[in-house]
Amino acid sequence: MKKIAILGGSGFIGSHLSQYLNKMNIDFIILDKIQSIQFPKKWQFADVTRPLELHKTLSAVDVIINLAAEHQDNIEPKSLYYDVNVQGAKNICAVAEYLNIKYIIFTSSVAIYGFIEHETAEDGAYQPFNNYGKSKLAAEQVYDKWVAKNANRTLVIIRPTVVFGKNNRGNVYNLFKQIVFGKFFMIGTGNNKKSMAYIDNITAFLHYVTMLPINRYVFNYVDKPDFTMNELTQIIYYTLNKKRNNFHIPYIIGLFIGYCFDLLTKITGKKYPISYIRIKKFCACTQFKSNNIKQYNFKAPVSLKEGIIKTIHSEFIK
Repeated sequence: MKKIAILGGSGFIGSHLSQYLNKMNIDFIILDKIQSIQFPKKWQFADVTRPLELHKTLSAVDVIINLAAEHQDNIEPKSLYYDVNVQGAKNICAVAEYLNIKYIIFTSSVAIYGFIEHETAEDGAYQPFNNYGKSKLAAEQVYDKWVAKNANRTLVIIRPTVVFGKNNRGNVYNLFKQIVFGKFFMIGTGNNKKSMAYIDNITAFLHYVTMLPINRYVFNYVDKPDFTMNELTQIIYYTLNKKRNNFHIPYIIGLFIGYCFDLLTKITGKKYPISYIRIKKFCACTQFKSNNIKQYNFKAPVSLKEGIIKTIHSEFIK
């Protein structure tokens, strides 16, 4: 049986993946700067920017799953994106080569495609617009060089769309929370579609790809169908048994509000949940698909709608 190392295993996806592997009786260790709450005995301190520590913790490991990343929109200094995401990839590859580890799974991001106009599969053009997307694309190139050096190596690159679920505190959670407390207003028409990924499904897929034969693989990960913002919010209102707020803020006004908050951030140094880029991303049509997953027999265990309902119940109703 393969022994799996989860880099960044104390984070949102890593914690759920650890629980999944534990239920499957699969041997794993958690490597992170922060101690794992669920599995403290399986945790070891590790920092992808410090290769000597990786040498110590990755010995006797068969598979590396790298979830460690700087991913928020407003990280300062910007160099952290490249220190962690790119240099971290170089350190992991160097240690894997030294220890003769031949199997790496890397969670990249659909952010490498940038703002898209049409539903995009794995062959989409790379046009990252921010440092997060640029650093993830650069990291992919590092891993590609590693796998190309040896025909017996396996590389799996997974590009998830926005991932949500219990204990996540990202944009989807913020949307739920705004509706719960009556602070949500739709910006734009609400007809733009959004691709999403439920945590239980992506953890199941991460386990699935540990069993693939030797090769290089690239997968977008998205749970279908894509909902429009109007459809998504309707599911949330219905689950919460709340009356829907049908007030819409015009898109151009929403962008202006975001710009004002950006100015306020520069003046005060305080970070706000509203920004120009977040408004733009909220109103954008971000649809992705995976042509490559269709070639395999993986089936997501939970429907997207069920995942939304389960998350709302676990976070706001129970």
